[in-house]
Amino acid sequence: MAHPVQSPLRALLTLCAIVIAGAAPAQQGAGAPPAVTVETMQPQALTLTSTLPGRVRASAQAEVRPQVNGIITERLFREGSMVSEGDVLFRIDPTSYEAAVAQARASVNAAQAQLSAADREFARVTELSDRGVATQAAMDNAVSVRDTALAQADVAEAALRAAEIQLAHTEVRARLSGRIGLSEASPGSLVTASQATPLATIRKLDVVHVDVTQSAAEILRRRKGGGGDLDDAAVSLTLADGSTFEHTGLLTAAEPHVDEQTGVVVLRIEFVNPDMLLLPGMYVQVEMPTRKVENAFLVPQEAVTRDRRGNPQTMVVGEDGTVELRALTLLQDHGADWVVTEGVSAGDKVIVEGLQKAAPGAQVSPQERERTASAAAPAE
Repeated sequence: MAHPVQSPLRALLTLCAIVIAGAAPAQQGAGAPPAVTVETMQPQALTLTSTLPGRVRASAQAEVRPQVNGIITERLFREGSMVSEGDVLFRIDPTSYEAAVAQARASVNAAQAQLSAADREFARVTELSDRGVATQAAMDNAVSVRDTALAQADVAEAALRAAEIQLAHTEVRARLSGRIGLSEASPGSLVTASQATPLATIRKLDVVHVDVTQSAAEILRRRKGGGGDLDDAAVSLTLADGSTFEHTGLLTAAEPHVDEQTGVVVLRIEFVNPDMLLLPGMYVQVEMPTRKVENAFLVPQEAVTRDRRGNPQTMVVGEDGTVELRALTLLQDHGADWVVTEGVSAGDKVIVEGLQKAAPGAQVSPQERERTASAAAPAE
């Protein structure tokens, strides 16, 4: 009669034993501190940069324009090719200008003949005057005729030079060595010396300029912080496709005034461009060195959080494994890191993964994460 009563009791005791046995390992696991990933901070000397957008400009540019009127008879270049200073680019019909030169040369000959006659008359009157035969009026007239003939000869010579210059301008030459662009002018086109549209444009592209703007406040901070020493520092350039241009540039000039509307200063950076990869008008970004910082720390951005007021902070693991909350002073971002000047010290272990497992005052088990060379290297 007692056997049926004891069966449920025995089953209940067995179930309790199983629950207690299963709970024991869980309690033991809960007692172990959670693992977090940390990075050990080391101070570095950094060159901070600003990313500035800009446009590429040719280092020199010359518009090809006619200096005389006429019909183009030849175009002597291939559009988009390299031309050298002095190369003939266009020829304008020289017929009328050759005739003008011939006429001017004839005028010179006539003036020279008149001058020779005047010289002979002056010599004859002078001889008569020496013998007391010629009057003073005759002498004065001979001098006047000679001087007039001399002036007319000078005028004729000047007219000849002007006509020769006009004739030379029928050959339109390159005033600059560089790459010539497209041209709407072709043989048969009528051109004038006063036309607004250039025949073509030559741009010097083996060296190019990139004009960027920087706020006056940033320039003041750079100069007050000793950034003037960075005027000769290399400037890197990022192309529109995100790739880095293989050549670095140098700051060569700064506009000596601040734009009243925008509060910025235009800076000009020069880059060598041997492969003609940079073209005028191209949008680029440059990394401009702004200041040098000693004993700064690079804290990964994933390790930095914000309090309710937006102030930056991070969690640091002490030597005994205790988590400590630190307020940070940030200068700027630096790739995937923040540049920190206050809040961490050399040797501090900053939590970079597992922040959700950590809390100020809690115990954790830090696991070191090695920083890769590319991540650790400052982008100058």
